[in-house]
Amino acid sequence: MINPYRTDALLPQPGMLVGRRTLIQASMFGAASWAALQGTAGKKVTASETLSGEIGFGRAKRCLLLFMWGGPSQLDTFDPKPEAPDAVRGPFKTIATNVPGINFSENFQLLSQRADKLAVIRSLGHDDPAHLSSGHTTLTGQLPPRNKSDAAPPSDRDTPHIGCVMSKLRPSLGALPSFVTVPWFAYHPAAPGGQAPGQNSGWLGRQYDPLLAAGDPNTPGWQVPSLSLIEGQSPDRLLRRQNLLTLMDTQRRLVDEASMSRRLNAQQQQAFGLLTSSSVRQAFDLEQESPETRDRYGRNTHGQSVLLARRLLDHGVPFVSVNWQNDGQNFWDTHGNNFNRLKNDLIPPSDRAFSAVLDDLEQSGQLDDTLVVWVGEFGRSPHINASVGREHHPYCYCGVMAGGGIRGGQVYGASDKHGAYPSDKPLTPHDLVATMYHALGVAPGEVLHDGLNRPHQIVAGRPVRELFV
Repeated sequence: MINPYRTDALLPQPGMLVGRRTLIQASMFGAASWAALQGTAGKKVTASETLSGEIGFGRAKRCLLLFMWGGPSQLDTFDPKPEAPDAVRGPFKTIATNVPGINFSENFQLLSQRADKLAVIRSLGHDDPAHLSSGHTTLTGQLPPRNKSDAAPPSDRDTPHIGCVMSKLRPSLGALPSFVTVPWFAYHPAAPGGQAPGQNSGWLGRQYDPLLAAGDPNTPGWQVPSLSLIEGQSPDRLLRRQNLLTLMDTQRRLVDEASMSRRLNAQQQQAFGLLTSSSVRQAFDLEQESPETRDRYGRNTHGQSVLLARRLLDHGVPFVSVNWQNDGQNFWDTHGNNFNRLKNDLIPPSDRAFSAVLDDLEQSGQLDDTLVVWVGEFGRSPHINASVGREHHPYCYCGVMAGGGIRGGQVYGASDKHGAYPSDKPLTPHDLVATMYHALGVAPGEVLHDGLNRPHQIVAGRPVRELFV
């Protein structure tokens, strides 16, 4: 049996003190209105403008990415194979959804009744079996600097996360960040590189990094560590401290390079904006939700993370990524005990939270212009191993999309009889990300420049226009 990994110590812990270093550090997360502060607010390039009339292009005004870190089994989630041998099929039964002809694993009791809102992709695949490098590809749509490797941590050579690109091109207004990650940066203790690359802004620049809402939102009294004021410190007193720091920085700017000075000043302004804004603090306050709503999303880390994501979207944050949390048991990386883990620990929270956020977005009228994506970095092998688990299998897996102009009630592509390889309409993670960018109004020809003014084409795949209404 594969031994479970404990990674609790890797989660950032809320700090009690917020000094100058912490303020600057807090400012390194998220782009909120930094681009506007620096006079570099992004705008659509000609390539995007020429696609403004295309089906689905730019329909999504916000995005929720549910990243199922570890690699969910396609056969045990959205591509069951009831006719396959026991050694492939496993013990789970198949259930009908509310769309005739579309079946899910029996454990998706709630989501199966919302299949009319979902586009299930059954033909995703690539050839990278490593968590870290394939995580980069999944979150950016580009191969990492070091492919097929679990040894390369994040670097400034990485392609920026989708949310970081959107922070550059479509920054939020006011004090709210443009991109928030909940509840941690995906990390694998068995990987020498540790944290997966592709979760930050890479070559785009640290000012576009996400705000990390770290910790467990299901914990009573939870607060975002980087938004915590010094105990007893009022916003007015903090602003007085800001004025003092400004005087000190005047002296420092006499010797610092001008470009660095301007960048640091903008980051400090953003940090103080986050710490002193009542609207920001309200957006992150789950106590504003009723007990019934919190129960509906699930009183667990993932459920409350998705509820927090929905609140942030409601308050104007354009992009939120919910990474499957540190559960101390390898996440969706089920080399052993696959079926018990899926049935008891993994699918139920995902099923409940995904269903709840779909219901709320539909009820509020926001589903049509909110893109929701559920995906992992790869799938699992059709063969069940001696530890009653499934090994890494990047060659075929599933993704799910909803809202943002996506046509619900459809299955795109197909896998072979054992779910081992795509048999129809194969797609890569590059194509999935290109489809997300298409929904968000970013064209394949979009180009951004790094700190050395070198051009980078953002989209490597092709958008799947057939998925849209």
